[in-house]
Parts: sequence; C-alpha cells; structure tokens
Amino acid sequence: MARIAVIGAGLGSMAAAARLAVAGHRVTVYESGATYGGGVRRLERDGFGFDTGPGLLHLPAVYRDLFVKTGKQPLEECVTLTQVDPASRHLFADGTRADLPNASRAGTLAALDEALGAGAGERWGEFLVRARETWDRTRRPLLEEPQPEDVSALGREPYPAPKAGLLRRPTTTLARIGERELRDPRLAALLDSYAWSYGFDPATAPASAAVLPYMEQTFGSWYVAGGIRALADAVYERCRQRRVEFVFDTEVTDVLAERGRAVGLALAGGENVPADHVVAGAPVPALYTEQIVGWTSQDEWPRHQPVTTGRVTLCLALRGARESGAAHRTVVHAAGGLPTVTVLRPDDPALRPDDAHESVTVTATVRIREARTDHVERMLEQAEAAVPGLRERLLWHEARTPDDTLLETGVGEVPGPALAGAHGQWLPAPNRTDLDGLYLVGGWSHPGGGLAHAGMSGALVAGLIVEGADFRGSR
Repeated sequence: MARIAVIGAGLGSMAAAARLAVAGHRVTVYESGATYGGGVRRLERDGFGFDTGPGLLHLPAVYRDLFVKTGKQPLEECVTLTQVDPASRHLFADGTRADLPNASRAGTLAALDEALGAGAGERWGEFLVRARETWDRTRRPLLEEPQPEDVSALGREPYPAPKAGLLRRPTTTLARIGERELRDPRLAALLDSYAWSYGFDPATAPASAAVLPYMEQTFGSWYVAGGIRALADAVYERCRQRRVEFVFDTEVTDVLAERGRAVGLALAGGENVPADHVVAGAPVPALYTEQIVGWTSQDEWPRHQPVTTGRVTLCLALRGARESGAAHRTVVHAAGGLPTVTVLRPDDPALRPDDAHESVTVTATVRIREARTDHVERMLEQAEAAVPGLRERLLWHEARTPDDTLLETGVGEVPGPALAGAHGQWLPAPNRTDLDGLYLVGGWSHPGGGLAHAGMSGALVAGLIVEGADFRGSR
C-alpha cells in the first residue's frame, strides 16, 4: 500500500483519488480552500442557486465508468441525469433562430435547413463527416492513452480537407472552416460558438477543434439535477466511501524531492508530509510560478496550452416563473460588437426559492487581454434576447470574472481540451513529469479542460501509478 498525496480537490484530483484508493493505496487530498470541486462551484443566495462553473455535462460515460470502477452504486443512483432537449437554441445576429435537438444528426440537419434555408443542413452534415474523421483519428491518443513522449504525430493536423473543388488545400484554423466550407455567416457563428464555449478563440484554434461540436451533437448534453455541483458532491462522497482523507484550508508550498524523485509535500504550517507518489491537481501555471515543484524558469515548465481566454459569468435572480417553451440553453450570437453569450435556464426547483422565481446564468468567454469593465451590461443586453422581460424581472445579479477565477485557482484563464495539430502547441502538460513520482491531473494536464476530460485525466494518472510502465491507456 503506497502513500499518495494529492494537491487540490478538483474533479480530476478526486477521480484519481477514488481510483487509487480502490486499488489499495492510502490517499490524502490537501486543498488550500474550504471546499472541493475546483472550478465546479455553487453560489447560493436568498434561496437561489447557481453553478458558477460548467452548467452541462458531456460524455457522461466518463463518470459512469468512475462510479462502476469505484463502488457498487452506479452514477445514476447517486445523481439524476437528464438529456437536455433541445440541446441548444441559437439566436443569430440577423434574427433567425434554430433549435438543435439532442444527439440527433438527422434532426439537427433538418432544423438547420428549416431555420437557415435549404442547403444549410447539407453543408453542416458534410462538415460533421470530416469532424468525425478527426474524432476517429484522435480519440484514443488524445483521450484514452497517456500522452506520448514524442508528440510529433499529434502535432499534425488531423482535420481532412474536402475531397473536391478548390477547397482541397489544408485548413489550419476553425475560423477558416466556417469561412471556406460552411459559407454562411450563421453556420460559421454556430461553429465558432462551440470553440468559445470551451475557451478557444476560433481565429487561433486549430481545425481539429471540429471535434467539439461533433462530440456534443453525437453524444448529447446532460443536466445534473441540483446543478453540476451535485456531481462534485457525488464524487466527493464516493472518495469518502473509499476512505480518501481530505485536509481543507491547507496550502502546499513545495513538493519534496530526493535523488530525483518526489517524496512528499511541505505544508504552509511547516509540516512535511511523506508520500510515495504525489498527484498535483492545481493549475500547472500556478504550480510553476509559485515554484511549488522546484522549476525556476518558464522554459523548464511542462508544455501547456497557450490559453488566453477567461470567463465572465452572471448569476441572475429573477422574479416570475420560467415561461413555457423556454430552452435550457440558449446561445445568443454576437451582434454589433456585443459578446456571444450562453444563457442557461434550468427548470430545477432546487435552484429557486419557489415557482414564482427563476435562477439564470449568463456566460461569455473573453480574451484576457481585452477584459472590459462593461462586460456585465453588454452581456445583459445580449441575454434579453433569450429571457423575455429580463430587465423588469431582475431582482439582483452577481458577476464572476477571470479575477475571481484567479483568486480561487491561481490562474484567471480557463483551459480547453487537448487538440491535435498546430505542431502540438494545443496539447496540455503530460500527466507524467520529469520528476519521478510526480503526476499532473486536472484541466491543465492531459487530456485538458472540461468536466469529462478532467475525469479522464484522473483515470490516466491512476493507471500510470497502479500499472506503471505497462499502462497503455483506459479501456
């Protein structure tokens, strides 16, 4: 039985901790804050509740696997999952609206034809065929296997060029796909919105980001009753059932090393904690800028994505009931310099004081270097298109900015999933580090950010520790 010390109590860290505890190891999680969940947080006020991190779950199979592998109760006995339908409502700048069904390719293509005109569905369908090729080429190396030491193969763009006409030249960015292949500003905006929702600027994201809409439209979008925070609660409880120990309000100041191997942690109070393995779930940039793991210059950091975006989230407490026909998720596309926003309106009694009120979250991805003080007003202006009478119904609102993310996690940016292409620059840090016995888990490490990807990183790190050099990936 090995002693394993985990830094941080995010979803990736807890996923690794539960798996390692089931394998017979003694696991202790050290969290600098007062609670678990990392970026999966909850704001509660006056009977209203809001998810201030992710609001929907994609690829729930990742957490189904976690619960199957770590106990007798499956995921659906611990949380209530519901497919969101429509998966998303899209309000475009020209006033058109498209409601896209959940996990139905034929339904999606028909909805686009009806909303945007004949031929729109066909162009989107042709794009999805190429997106599926990209998914098939990258799914296992990007999601299910440890990142290889030689990433040159992953640095090549897997998104295939169309096989006919003048478009046979390789496509290098997601924005270029919209421009060259979709040939409709609304379809291009639809594609761009998937990139923004994962924290990517479509102008710089590689074409392989086409896997993001493919993933959502193929495997569906799911809501967790009580909000995504309920998923974090369930994973925490599973860890506790497996006798994982949690130590909150405890800052880790250093990873102790001897003879090139991690041997424990130094805590802010002066205590040294011995460990046979260390799993670091804190954001990779924060680990190294604080020199927790001993690197002294950025050149020595493990590779990580060039993340330049953060999120602004508005929590809106509204008087009045949610109207009939309201969509759970509405994307209001940019117009006149306003940001593209995602409006989430879960019909969940657990998140409102009574049926005469409604809780709504509005989220926008922003470039950190272009952060503005008027984001709140601009986002409210966009959200009015999705919520009838929003201004008159608004009781109060609270805004969360990249500065709040910085205070909670050590970095203001939000990492996206690993993407192939662009010579590997969109690959996050590998789970195994150059310091023997030190592993990285969570959104800033392979396979990148997002709820599902964090769960996958936990499975990969647990496999590397339990199976060692023989580990070839999840099955």
